[in-house]
Amino acid sequence: MDDTAQTTWLLLPLLSLLFLLLLHNILATFTVNRDDHRLPPSPPALPIIGHLHLVGSLPHVSLRRLAAKHGGRDFMLLRLGALPPTLVASSPRAAEAVLRTHDHVFASRPRTVLADVVFYGSRDIGFAPYGEHWRKARKLVTTHLLSAKKVQMLQKAREEEVSLVMAKISKAATAGTPVDIGQILSSFTNDMMCRTVSGKSTSDSKQKKIFQDLVHETSLLIGCFNIEEYFPVLARIGIAGKVMRAKAERLKKRWDELLEKLIDEHENEYNSNLASDQSEDDFVNILLSVRQEYGLNREHVKAILQDVFFGGIDTSAQVLESTIAELMRKPQLLKKLQDEVRACVPKGQEMVCEVDASKMVYLKAVIKEGLRLHPVAPLLAPHISMADCKIDEYVIPSGTRVLVNVWAIGRDARFWDKAEEFIPERFVDSMSSVNFRGNDYQYLPFGSGRRMCPGMNFGIAVVEIMLANLMWKFDWTLPRGMEIDMSEVFGLSVHRKQKLLLIPEQRV
Repeated sequence: MDDTAQTTWLLLPLLSLLFLLLLHNILATFTVNRDDHRLPPSPPALPIIGHLHLVGSLPHVSLRRLAAKHGGRDFMLLRLGALPPTLVASSPRAAEAVLRTHDHVFASRPRTVLADVVFYGSRDIGFAPYGEHWRKARKLVTTHLLSAKKVQMLQKAREEEVSLVMAKISKAATAGTPVDIGQILSSFTNDMMCRTVSGKSTSDSKQKKIFQDLVHETSLLIGCFNIEEYFPVLARIGIAGKVMRAKAERLKKRWDELLEKLIDEHENEYNSNLASDQSEDDFVNILLSVRQEYGLNREHVKAILQDVFFGGIDTSAQVLESTIAELMRKPQLLKKLQDEVRACVPKGQEMVCEVDASKMVYLKAVIKEGLRLHPVAPLLAPHISMADCKIDEYVIPSGTRVLVNVWAIGRDARFWDKAEEFIPERFVDSMSSVNFRGNDYQYLPFGSGRRMCPGMNFGIAVVEIMLANLMWKFDWTLPRGMEIDMSEVFGLSVHRKQKLLLIPEQRV
């Protein structure tokens, strides 16, 4: 057989596969066009890849642009490779329809390959399909870790951890050296979550870095493009899908080693009745004590702990960092916040306590505005329709994936004055009644409905006390010649691309 014939024989299977994919695409397009008076608007699609070429490295930005251009400012339907149709909700009205009016239809999650690997078959809370396990796991976490009572009980722990951070920054201020705000905040939230979950901070710097690296890598991996999701057939005959799955397996193994060690330590204490008073109510001990009641096996416990660590370490640090970056871009707002904080703290007090922070109106407005412009999850985790559903004149078929673009909703000029600008005053004046508890659909940094983030109260308490103390104790300047770059990297949560380096000056 000559070289030409051999090449032809080698290409035949691939060409046949591409033909079948093209035929599938044409039939799917025909079906959509046939019923297109009943489906939301959709941009022109390409064969096989559908609309994938229109989605860039920051999907929330691309989707807002597409929705505005193609008449889908409420709803827009996309085809992304071999995935089921994807409905994008980009307005408060659309978000309310998905997250409240038809919440019972859209309360589940689509299964994803990487989340299934990393989160023990999606046995966690964030990615678990709607059902009995999810209801029990969420109830367990909200009752024993994230309830208002539990958050209040952790006040002293938060204040102690904040005090340690202030001492660390004071050393840098004395030396006149810049600090990496993102690193400091991530370390703080890591220590806070370790103390909450296991009863003690992480003093081991190596273990602390492992936690931070795992959380960061999980965010990037789960949020990345995975060919196995969009083109499963191609993934099976190529190496790209295998590479991503192998990365997920390695990440899971690292999580597993860390969580197994944590659980073993607590089991030994729990079984020998040697748990100290300080740790007897920590979350790992609680999980061990109620696992039979809630029907949890060891993998369930580890998946739930992953959620708690990920949600507690990554999100609060990102909110703080992006909000501080915005304040540094507007020194007059930074000073206004500092003036309020410093006026609320009694003379002679060594730090801002939570009772002081509770009186700070502008502090709360600054945090709200930071969350509006920079929601940690600009696209809420995907929902999936469990049955056919009619919204307005549109029919949404069962099995449709749904993305709610809360980033676009928070920047919609139809609902927000000067929507692209950082203006905390809006939450003191005209929008003062708007809050993040999921009832104001033009503002959904924590989502809404059944799948709303359960850690909202915990996260806000952490953010308020830390931001107040950073503003109270230090003045802040940029290193000479440095400008603030607000560029971001997309993942399960969004991260700043550039480090935020600031020089602290201790207030006299």
